Amino acid sequence: MSASAGASTPAPVTVIRPGPLTTIQDWPGRIGYWKVGVPPSGPMDDLSFRLANLAVGNPETAAGLEVTLMGPALRFDEEAVVAVTGAPVTVTLNGRVVPQWVPLQVSAGDVLDVGTVGSLGMRAYIAVSGGLDAEDYLGSRSTFTMGRFGGLDGRAIAAGDRIALLGGPTTSTRRILGDEQPAFTNTWQLAVTVGPHGAPEFFTEADIADVFATDYEVHFNSDRTGIRLIGPKPRWARNDGGEAGLHPSNIHDNAYSVGALDFTGDTPILLGPDGPSLGGFVCPVTVVTAQRWKLGQLKPGDTIRFVAVRSEEAASPKETGLGRRASFVDVLSSGGDADNGILGSTTTADGSTAVTYRRSGDDNILVEYGDMQLDLALRARVHALSERIAAEKPRGLVDLTPGIRSLQVKADPDVWSQTQMLEWLTECESQLPAAEDLVVPSRTVHLPLSWDDPATREAIERYMLGVRSDAPWCPWNIEFIRRMNGLDSVDDVYRTVFDAGYLVLGLGDVYLGAPVAVPLDPRHRLVTTKYNPARTWTPENAVGIGGAYMCIYGMEGPGGYQFVGRTTQVWNHRHPQPAPGFDPEHPWLLRFFDRIHWYPVSAEELLDMRADVAAGRGDSTKIVDGVFSLAEHQRFLDENSADIAVRREKMEIARAEERQRWSAQGEFAAEVAENEERVA
Repeated sequence: MSASAGASTPAPVTVIRPGPLTTIQDWPGRIGYWKVGVPPSGPMDDLSFRLANLAVGNPETAAGLEVTLMGPALRFDEEAVVAVTGAPVTVTLNGRVVPQWVPLQVSAGDVLDVGTVGSLGMRAYIAVSGGLDAEDYLGSRSTFTMGRFGGLDGRAIAAGDRIALLGGPTTSTRRILGDEQPAFTNTWQLAVTVGPHGAPEFFTEADIADVFATDYEVHFNSDRTGIRLIGPKPRWARNDGGEAGLHPSNIHDNAYSVGALDFTGDTPILLGPDGPSLGGFVCPVTVVTAQRWKLGQLKPGDTIRFVAVRSEEAASPKETGLGRRASFVDVLSSGGDADNGILGSTTTADGSTAVTYRRSGDDNILVEYGDMQLDLALRARVHALSERIAAEKPRGLVDLTPGIRSLQVKADPDVWSQTQMLEWLTECESQLPAAEDLVVPSRTVHLPLSWDDPATREAIERYMLGVRSDAPWCPWNIEFIRRMNGLDSVDDVYRTVFDAGYLVLGLGDVYLGAPVAVPLDPRHRLVTTKYNPARTWTPENAVGIGGAYMCIYGMEGPGGYQFVGRTTQVWNHRHPQPAPGFDPEHPWLLRFFDRIHWYPVSAEELLDMRADVAAGRGDSTKIVDGVFSLAEHQRFLDENSADIAVRREKMEIARAEERQRWSAQGEFAAEVAENEERVA
């Protein structure tokens, strides 16, 4: 249930002034749904949040308020104990200034006012004894505003809201000591581990040296999804991403870690707790779990220096005291791991496929199969490993997130160390069945597609006005797709898309059950590059192609795939009253290994269909049960190999020509010259 204005649940806290962005969060947030594109959310600064709860006697997990830049004014209608922590801010109780980091007794009628954050930090936290009551969605009360769930109806608090108290168990209150409080600054140091994508595969050694030698500046366009940074463009160790895209930052989609330094094209972004779970960009370093609290306090204009540490020497994220080492501004380190992020390697049991184990922070291992190419047999290996791990449920396992040719295994580093994980995963690999034996349920899902939809045209126009007007894919993505794939007309793009059957290989590519899917017939695999820099706005359920993959955007947000149109919702916001086609047990429409087929509708018809799905009715989605056999698919490829090779060669030639045009226009050369000048 959502505790908001008019709710029957007692709501003794009234919001007089909300502040620009104050949300209900709990810790550790929404865990266990990374594989379907649901981020953990929760407090960006988990340390200050947990300390606020400890101050008022709550469990560290109790729901409280996260304040961004300026806090709320709250009137209490009954007695309670409150504490304000986080960034330095003026706090008053009935107009009298009171301290942070201490428990404060409030009586009925008292008004707590949290002012504006000063020059240090970005977010403050408010805990109330017993915890706040709010919508429990997928196991957490944390607000995910872009997904419109958790907290108060999935939004920031507003003036006039009535917030209920949960009345949970409490213990004795206490002051938070000085050496427990995190240190704030404008010149941050962040402890990172190397990996998953380092030198010399993706970045040059000089690029990695730049990462550790640069004082990156925090860009104003930063939020809970990610902290955009200003710094040098990489030189890159390769010319492009192959089937994953034309830019060298492009890779076949894999799971991200919170705290990863994600290069979306040439732009570095530190991924936050509302960030995407899956994506197709390289990440050279990852902030360790115990230091991710700093992401919540990075203010535009602050600078960041990355400091390499060894994963086994990282502080414990469970600590809230001196063991967390948060009271020191400087990161003390004797150096990082000298393995370029690669923990180890082996081969599959039959010796046919290489297996690489990559470090992704101190809490994840990215298991990667084979060469950097699109091969459904590699996805079959990922599926087999994921099923094996899920069945055994080893102690300390947190999440499993499959990508195209990889599986991210997330664990509690205090319970299951990376050394133990690596040994166990290597043993698992030796016992897996052959990939060609894969036969899995595979539904055929028929969805409507409004080709070149007005909403996607608007997104391109916004991009040209606000981000970049001279991009090769502007002003029309579909023409760019035609050119990159050597097709004679945009009608050929239309026919190629509508004739294809797309196999869903991942979910959550851009949040909330968004599929990353590939045509089963390679002759329909239109390959494009992704936007560089990425869009800041994409309409919900836009359909795009990036690299060789198709994606349906699960919600409104940023993005980089080249648009072809828009469809109906792939996430149910009406749970537990879903529209036809949705499973009442969960809010996501699609499953791994579903096959998507499009049927054309007009923009007007699509709007009516979207309204029906939002209202829990309509029949725009048609589903037929079936199975997918990797062996049968291989027979199809063998029977059509000659024609497939001819078609693919034509597309490769067109992409090579596009790459030459980019080079002639300075798309690559300008970046190289700029970097050489900076180094000199």
